Amino acid sequence: MFGSAQQQSVSVADKVKTFTPFVKNSIFSNPFRGSHKTDFIIFDHPRKVLFKNEYRDIYSYFLIDLLKDYSFEVMEAPYLNNHYSPKKNYIKYTDRIQLGSYMYKKSNNIEYEPGEMSVISTVKREIKNRLDLDIDIESIMTQHILNYQYDYKRYMQLFEKRNPKKIFVVVAYENQAIVSAAKDLNIEVIELQHGTITDYHLGYSYPLKTRRKGEIKYFPDKILTFGEYWINDETCPISKENIIPVGFSYFQEQSKKFKNISANDKQILFISQGVIGKYLSALALKAAEKLPDYNIIYKLHPGEYETWKNYDDLVKASKLENVKVIDNSEIELYQLFAQSEYQIGAFSTAIYEGLMFNCKTFILDVPGIEYLNDLIDDGYVYKINDADDLVENLEKFTPKEYDENFFFKNFDEKLFNKVIDE
Repeated sequence: MFGSAQQQSVSVADKVKTFTPFVKNSIFSNPFRGSHKTDFIIFDHPRKVLFKNEYRDIYSYFLIDLLKDYSFEVMEAPYLNNHYSPKKNYIKYTDRIQLGSYMYKKSNNIEYEPGEMSVISTVKREIKNRLDLDIDIESIMTQHILNYQYDYKRYMQLFEKRNPKKIFVVVAYENQAIVSAAKDLNIEVIELQHGTITDYHLGYSYPLKTRRKGEIKYFPDKILTFGEYWINDETCPISKENIIPVGFSYFQEQSKKFKNISANDKQILFISQGVIGKYLSALALKAAEKLPDYNIIYKLHPGEYETWKNYDDLVKASKLENVKVIDNSEIELYQLFAQSEYQIGAFSTAIYEGLMFNCKTFILDVPGIEYLNDLIDDGYVYKINDADDLVENLEKFTPKEYDENFFFKNFDEKLFNKVIDE
């Protein structure tokens, strides 16, 4: 149902070319170098955005100023085999751990017990029967388990050496070894929200029988959210007091610059994502053909910049006079929101940001639309099936009024400092 989130492929030549920097970074930016202690360790998001003249992680950059009276280190993983942040003393690269994990997976294997193999076979058979898909579950599980085994051991060593009071992490569900190693050492783990969170998100929504508060070793102790809207504590395995709405500093800072821009009432902004890009680009082509008087702006996700010409429909659309495909980060997304009367997408967090700029919002009915069911049901956005549906409702749809602070509250520094002081 979904495509790859980041579709840029890495060739053998790319791997050879990046091996040397991996080794270099493992030596000169090795997080294990030195015997010093640190108050906080921050595992930021690998993808960086050009902000204030340098590439930064928009979800965690605010910590640098707020923790200036403490000692801290930022652990940065490569993004598509590269590092984009300017090198600073407090930034260490996780290349050493990733390189070691790669070697570990190449030289080790997992021997499953008969009962485990029975479960694997059952799941594989059910997927085949229900979805007609052949998936090598054993291989997938083996890679994840081996990766976890190595990473857990190394992060235990790192945390014992640095002895941090707290650890901040972006995307905790992709960093299980970090979370569980810290928790086993009684170090508090705080996750920073990085995207859309709903009851359908496998990273945050747990079945009732597994939801005994605090007993999932791969789940953070606290989550700092953009606003009150985002997490239902009835499906989350931590209690409500540990889900803390501190705001979204980046949105607050960036949106100010464009709040007073008048929108073009004939401009439609498409918000793409790799996982549904093929569906959305097909809609964009049809919409451009049916709405020749409208400007169609198709904003690609950074992970699609290098590969968008694989979308045949988008290539065709790009040749039309009323279509502009944006495959870089030179124009700020918030500027595009401010300039556009309408936005169309699926379930990107950017959809919510567009709502803050009062964009009339249309959601394409594709896999994942259930993420926005509440917005659709409440009348904040309108669900469409195809271009005809869009054309018919483009000017007719009037969204219900909503409280902007419910989604993205102004950053609450006092509340954040309380979390630190605890």
